Amino acid sequence: MNLKYNYWYWESALPDHLCDQIVKFGLEKNKVQTGVTGGFDPDKLSNKDLALIKSKRDSNIAWLDDNWIYREILPFVKQANKNANWNFEIEKPENCQFTIYGPSQHYGWHCDSWEVPYGEDSKMEGFEGLTRKLSVTVSLSNPEDYEGGDFEIDHKNCVEKRQIENISKIKPKGSVLVFPSFMWHRVKPVYKGIRYSLVIWVCGKPFR
Repeated sequence: MNLKYNYWYWESALPDHLCDQIVKFGLEKNKVQTGVTGGFDPDKLSNKDLALIKSKRDSNIAWLDDNWIYREILPFVKQANKNANWNFEIEKPENCQFTIYGPSQHYGWHCDSWEVPYGEDSKMEGFEGLTRKLSVTVSLSNPEDYEGGDFEIDHKNCVEKRQIENISKIKPKGSVLVFPSFMWHRVKPVYKGIRYSLVIWVCGKPFR
């Protein structure tokens, strides 16, 4: 799919106190667990599974589903969908993923969408027949609190050579980035400190 804009962003859109509130909530009130990739159950990981996962993704996460968070973030999703002229048909968001990247932690190249919509046999009750369409990442840390952890998008489209962009403009605390879930992206390793972020996927019926 050729797009004029592969992402839309707002720099320092959320106030510091709201970012701090999300971080505190994610750390204190929810079970922090190892972030996994598709096909793995975080409660049933063998040592071999864990080693395989960490080679691609090494982070800690907690799931949040509180309405006050959605009220703050989802208006940006709707506005980005309009501003970028994507005009995707979207219906509802999945749970928010509060993510922690410490030293040496990272997330390699991946896209957030699946090959097929959620089925009746998936754990995503209420999302049957839907697919991820828009992804959101919110920067919750001050950029001086960590080193590394850069967010990159690959703009490659039917060409062999990667077209990688370092989205450094979303490093300021409270910045919001929205992009189609089929875009390939990564978080480079953190060298020092801790990088906190919030990720939300917004779903809708498959493209047609």
